[in-house]
Amino acid sequence: MVSITNHMPTAELQALDAAHHVHPFSTNAGFATKGARVITGADGCWLSDSEGEKILDAMAGLWCVNIGYGRDELAEVAARQMKELPYYNTFFMTTHVPVIALSAKLAELAPGDLNHVMYSSSGSEANDTNLRIVRTYWAEKGKPSKKVVIARWNGYHGSSMGSGSLGGMKSIHSQGGLPIPDIHHIGQPDWWSEGGDMSPEDFGLMRAQELEQAILELGEDKVAAFIAEPVQGAGGVIIPPATYWPEIQRICDKYEILLIADEVICGFGRTGNWFGCQTMGIRPDIMTIAKGLSSGYQPIGGSILSDEVNAVIAATEFNHGYTYSGHPVAAAVALENLRILEEEKVIARLQDDTGPYLKEQFESLAQHPMVGEAKIIGAMGSLALTPDKATRAKFAGKEGAVGFMVRERCFANNLVMRHVGDRMIISPPLVISKAEIDTLIERAWKSLDEGMARAKAEGIFKAA
Repeated sequence: MVSITNHMPTAELQALDAAHHVHPFSTNAGFATKGARVITGADGCWLSDSEGEKILDAMAGLWCVNIGYGRDELAEVAARQMKELPYYNTFFMTTHVPVIALSAKLAELAPGDLNHVMYSSSGSEANDTNLRIVRTYWAEKGKPSKKVVIARWNGYHGSSMGSGSLGGMKSIHSQGGLPIPDIHHIGQPDWWSEGGDMSPEDFGLMRAQELEQAILELGEDKVAAFIAEPVQGAGGVIIPPATYWPEIQRICDKYEILLIADEVICGFGRTGNWFGCQTMGIRPDIMTIAKGLSSGYQPIGGSILSDEVNAVIAATEFNHGYTYSGHPVAAAVALENLRILEEEKVIARLQDDTGPYLKEQFESLAQHPMVGEAKIIGAMGSLALTPDKATRAKFAGKEGAVGFMVRERCFANNLVMRHVGDRMIISPPLVISKAEIDTLIERAWKSLDEGMARAKAEGIFKAA
């Protein structure tokens, strides 16, 4: 048996990677000249690369490794399940114990009457499922014209044809014939970038009321649902003003529009509660889950349906599903991940101990001369970079250039911190310690200093 842990020299690995591996969301031609960083191991909040460097992962992979890396319990559960039942589908009137147990546990954890789960392997697939569910729901209720789903510009719901259309990322829409028909976008609740002279409270109300305007313009008889992340993740950790979500809920209730909370990032503790809808005080009809469901140890996602939505869908043969829907190994690993989150009180500790400390330390980065705003909720935060804090100005030059400079310095300083345009974002494992938070802040400050120095040297540290 070939061991995958005994690897070749880094340069050879990088050359093979560039020759044969197509990376997501990348200009792949660039890998031939600048090789990928080769990650070889991980433990807790730390990654190891092929050169022996230790890297603090302040993004928890892709927002997903909530319990941290290296938990033997999940590996043991996966191995045991592979020996017992490595795979079986849930088509054709069959089921299995792991998916039964996981579904019951999710019904227990999810708020309100969200008691029914349809599984996928990712959040993208689950949001594609949601499109079919809401349209089928209304057709079964005798209202087949209700097909339009309203979403937000700069929201992210995946990159497949359906989920990429739901998302409001114009870079995704620019390729492959997106968006598909009957998707409508309204503005995002990003006060820092788009609020102008309005107060955050007034801006939040105004952006929420765009939903009502869209419903009236499109026709209530045409609108099936509104989908949004409780906190926009990939859009830059956009934490909406306090006035936003109560007004969205009022509008959905008034017009009988299904509310889909995309909890792929916010779910399973990320915002300080089990689900972001609890943090924001909303009552979704459908909840999209993935990522933190298994802490990324296995690919699994799903749609949690309310009793009402499920009753309508269950009364007809719903011609939808995936080969790996409710995969037994993924379900068993997810169940063990939920046990750890619950029994080790990971979310409670984030609420009461490490979360307040992370908030205090992260918000201290607003004192940096290039940081105009430092906002955080639970364990997801964002730094808005600007050359002029008073006016919230954008940088001269290409948007995102300074953010990219800071991201590169973060990587050089062994800190994984992403940039979205000229925002820097974090989403560390929920188990991060106070000492690791100190390291995160120290390396972030150093990287901001170095990024600012480069921006000044290139003449773009000034208002556009």
